[in-house]
Amino acid sequence: MIWTFANEFQQTHGKLNVMINNAGCMIHERQMTADQLESNFATNTLGAYILTTALIPLLQKSEDARVITVSSGGMLVQKLNVEDLQFEKGQFDGTMSYAQNKRQQVIMTEQWAKTYKNIHFSSMHPGWADTPAVRASMPSFHARMKDRLRTATQGADTLLWLAVSSSASQQPSGLFFQDRSPVSTHLFLAQTRATAEEEHKLMKILEELAEKFKPGTCDNASPK
Repeated sequence: MIWTFANEFQQTHGKLNVMINNAGCMIHERQMTADQLESNFATNTLGAYILTTALIPLLQKSEDARVITVSSGGMLVQKLNVEDLQFEKGQFDGTMSYAQNKRQQVIMTEQWAKTYKNIHFSSMHPGWADTPAVRASMPSFHARMKDRLRTATQGADTLLWLAVSSSASQQPSGLFFQDRSPVSTHLFLAQTRATAEEEHKLMKILEELAEKFKPGTCDNASPK
């Protein structure tokens, strides 16, 4: 369905100026989509990959095209595990799956920035905000922290700044932002850095999965 939407969007729009990847989920039990993909990975990582890459041709028609992906500070505790992208091994943990997906999104953003020089890519952490998604997916965290959480408007501030500000587009492409400033994607001494080979393998796997689910490919449907 993502491929179909992207194809239809390109047929009805002359260009695309700003794209924001904000769709996401945190499912705490390992569930599979109809296409036999782990649901968190399918939504947070592969869905964002397919939609973005499918719309690259349209983005390239804009003079100031921007792609912003809403990641999370939770990714700071995760090192890319390219050998188990869909959590097939060991006990499933929905929170860690989500954090791993958010690490994958940051790496995707960095890799896209290297490949597509005429599009400005960025990822960002909105800060911990009091949203329906946080209340539903992290009820214990919300109960402990609700008096210190940001409003949804505060959480969206950096996202909107990245989308429309001229100063944001002057920043190097591929950075990770919080509170309108680029910040490190790794905690000090956390040992969460992936190798170039691991990052390349992630992109290769995503490319192969995306091609597999293209309309017209035998025996497959588009990811839901």
